[in-house]
Amino acid sequence: QLVESGGGLVQPGGSLRLSCVASRTIISFNNMGWYRQAPGKQRELVARISSGGNTNYADSLKGRFTIYRDNAKNTVYLQMNRLKPEDTAVYYCNAEEYYGGGYWGQGTQVTVSS
Repeated sequence: QLVESGGGLVQPGGSLRLSCVASRTIISFNNMGWYRQAPGKQRELVARISSGGNTNYADSLKGRFTIYRDNAKNTVYLQMNRLKPEDTAVYYCNAEEYYGGGYWGQGTQVTVSS
């Protein structure tokens, strides 16, 4: 089970930090990541972190978004800075199993608007 929090309304240029708490130790997953889906668009990868701590990001978001984790809290975070209106979307946490398949959180809405 994955539970996200931290979404909300923020002005352009502002910051938000999303949290995803897993019901088991997060390093037991192959990867954990954040995806987003804007209205009328497909879900897309935002950032991902492997069990070994390697990260990768959508090219368009590098430098503004940072994924990191706290293993002791079974939590993965997404720090989002210099937010733009086009970042408005529902953000989903994902946990990928080593053998395939995985889990999704319920999503948290991020709205960037003045």
